[in-house]
Amino acid sequence: MWELMQKGGPIMWPILLCSVFAFAIVIERLVSLRREQIDTRAFMEQISRSLKRNKVMEALELCDRTNGPIAKILKAGILKHDRPRQEVREAIEDAAVHEVPRLERNLPVLATIAHVSPLLGLLGTVTGMVEAFQVIQAKASSVNPVNPGDLAGGIWEALLTTVFGLCVAIPTFVTYNYLVSRVDGFVLDMERSATDLLNILGEKRDEHEV
Repeated sequence: MWELMQKGGPIMWPILLCSVFAFAIVIERLVSLRREQIDTRAFMEQISRSLKRNKVMEALELCDRTNGPIAKILKAGILKHDRPRQEVREAIEDAAVHEVPRLERNLPVLATIAHVSPLLGLLGTVTGMVEAFQVIQAKASSVNPVNPGDLAGGIWEALLTTVFGLCVAIPTFVTYNYLVSRVDGFVLDMERSATDLLNILGEKRDEHEV
């Protein structure tokens, strides 16, 4: 591997750096999203039972004990349980504005690495080809004839950066799409939970009016 890195030229080092950053981000995001994941249905059932028994503090304590963005946005809504539906909705939306970027943290960096890595590989290949043809030109103007080995050797060394760039970009892009789908799942659960909470509070308000 070290020999290939040297033969690939200086562009190999930025590609290696991209791979290190991508690996670190992927591990951090996987661990973080796993930590934020909860059983949304069971959690909403507990919240519903507490609110229907008018135990608002119990519902708030349950939100405090639960990790994840869903618990945080529901807490913001429960704190406004005695306000009109629109105010509750606005409180939930304000909390979501802070939670969604936290779920998406570092994903733009991962997308950038997925796009930049093959471009770096292409850059390394182009510069390597330029150097290879410079050597061929130098030999052609001298008494030493150019042989196919000189041409083939320079070209395969130049192509190393493209290979390494694609090896970094492909798994990074696949993992990025997987993480985006996980975040989209969180957002969908947040929207469903927010709607359920609004319905629960609306039913309680209707009961009091009756």
